[in-house]
Amino acid sequence: MAEQGEAFFESRRIEQLSNTIFGVAMTLLAYSFPKEQLTGTAPDWHNIARNYTPHLVALLLGFLIAGLFWFSHQRRLAYAPGMSRAAVLLNLLFLLTIVVLPVTTGLYGAYSDSADVVGLYAWHLLAISLLNLVLWWMAVKASRDWHLMGGAATTSIIFVIAAVVAPFAPGAPRYIWTLGFIAPFIAGLIERRRRGA
Repeated sequence: MAEQGEAFFESRRIEQLSNTIFGVAMTLLAYSFPKEQLTGTAPDWHNIARNYTPHLVALLLGFLIAGLFWFSHQRRLAYAPGMSRAAVLLNLLFLLTIVVLPVTTGLYGAYSDSADVVGLYAWHLLAISLLNLVLWWMAVKASRDWHLMGGAATTSIIFVIAAVVAPFAPGAPRYIWTLGFIAPFIAGLIERRRRGA
């Protein structure tokens, strides 16, 4: 919630913008698929799998990650129906990181064995998760509903680990990132326990 005396914005406007940005970004994830990499006039299953599997894995990973952050973003906007100017600007920065997601996901799909590309993708996902965590902190600080930050905090911890591991073991982050999908379940468990207490 916005502090007294600060400019106050309805989160409904940010929600409309964010739904559009998430929808376009999630659609553009498929755009990075290679169009001309198949060899021969009639490619076989082996050729198709060799050329498209890394891109398909990146597409699914990127789509699920975008969905994870969309879910968290929607919950936060529902929780905090108004926000300060600083929160609006930070939301716009968060949405910018989502706009760039198809680019880094496409790079990851094309060069998933490159330590530099995996590191770039890991740091990008970490930036998204940290911005999400800060936005949650801004939303709950007035009411001190810290338990609502459980999912965002869990995702950030997982993505920190992936970013640290990426330079040393470029194949490992893809397995670490999948742990991020437990965050909504952890958040739900924390909230149920809190309500039961």
